[in-house]
Amino acid sequence: MSTPPARPRAALLLLSYLAFVSLGLPDGLLGVSWPSIRGDFDVPTEAVGWVLTAGTVGYLTSSVLAGFTLARVGVGALLAGSTLLASLALTGYSVSPVLAVLVGCALVLGLGSGAVDSGLNAYAAGAFGPRHMNWLHAFFGLGVAIGPLIMTGVLSSGLAWRWGYGIVAAAQLVLAAAFVLTVRAWHRDVPASTATDAPVGATVAGESAATGSRPARVVRVPVRDTLRLPAVWSGTLAFVLYVAIEVSAGLWAFLLLTEGRGLGAALAGGCVSAYWGSLFVGRVVQGLVAERLGSGLVLRVSLAGMAVGAALIAVPGPAALAVLGLVVVGFAAAPVFPLLTLTTAERVGVAHADRAIGLQIGAAGIGAALVPAGLGVLIGNTSVEVLGSALLVLALALIALYEWGARRPSAGRAVPAQAGSSEGQTSGPVRPVVDGR
Repeated sequence: MSTPPARPRAALLLLSYLAFVSLGLPDGLLGVSWPSIRGDFDVPTEAVGWVLTAGTVGYLTSSVLAGFTLARVGVGALLAGSTLLASLALTGYSVSPVLAVLVGCALVLGLGSGAVDSGLNAYAAGAFGPRHMNWLHAFFGLGVAIGPLIMTGVLSSGLAWRWGYGIVAAAQLVLAAAFVLTVRAWHRDVPASTATDAPVGATVAGESAATGSRPARVVRVPVRDTLRLPAVWSGTLAFVLYVAIEVSAGLWAFLLLTEGRGLGAALAGGCVSAYWGSLFVGRVVQGLVAERLGSGLVLRVSLAGMAVGAALIAVPGPAALAVLGLVVVGFAAAPVFPLLTLTTAERVGVAHADRAIGLQIGAAGIGAALVPAGLGVLIGNTSVEVLGSALLVLALALIALYEWGARRPSAGRAVPAQAGSSEGQTSGPVRPVVDGR
């Protein structure tokens, strides 16, 4: 008689929430702090591209490697080491004497953040359902919403922007210590989809409990099979477009509201927090909705809402209209990232899910840096009012890509039996395990 899947441990679930908060904090700091950083270092507005590009290189590298090596490294060790690295990088931000040093710290921060993001998403995709997956990402939105408040409070108090990064660095250090203390607990609770590679024919512990069936037979899947799947690459591009919208709106909203729509710095900072806050609220609410209505319907409605919000930002008018558009974009965008991550295995197959998630998280880093940086160049050479139109174009492109992918036949779900075996002789369902070669 089979037993139901075990619920995630409360301590690990809490740490997962806090880790997602910590991932969002640095993103929320940059948009508000950049005008001060730009002034201190005497660099142009578009110089933020150097910071974002360096962060992207580190983020892309570590997130992809984490997706391909997670089974060997272990979730707990990955989270502990990567969070410590992020704390050291943020400390470097707070003491950087010139932009070049800050750019180097951005590279290190990307290395730490990418591994945490990829590892936690792969773990959560196998261990949690739509509700917790959305709520985890809601806490990322909470972190990004808190970031502008921290930096706005620091600047409003007459302190230098460096204090904001120092505060967040200390919080990251505490979280790293918590991960160190729970390394073994993460190892014991790692879901089957991220289990350590086992020889062909071995069984995966806990599989029968999770599926209600007989123990699984393990089949290795070569890396090249993952990279050949069109679903892997269409999903990867979708993450580029989605995160480009989310980050661009948050990064340049402060500049739009102050220089473009005439708001004061304190009020504009609060409005940027409202944008990220709407992302948080949307994920809390829509996590429950997705469980009832299904991921496909929620994704379609959300993508349409993002386009509507972008259109509101693009329309010339008072600051209130732009703020409304930002809130609509944030609330509508809320479930897109977690639901696309959660349904990765449905699109590419369980055997390829960890790798695909690693590629998707890496692609998200590209979308978070290169596109916003390009928008910075465009804004510097034209006007900050171009932001709304750019977001609308990206939103429409994302809708088209999602619909194209939804109409393609699913790929990668079936894993053929190992050569030389007979279907009638299997002792249980095939449980594919990725091969790290």
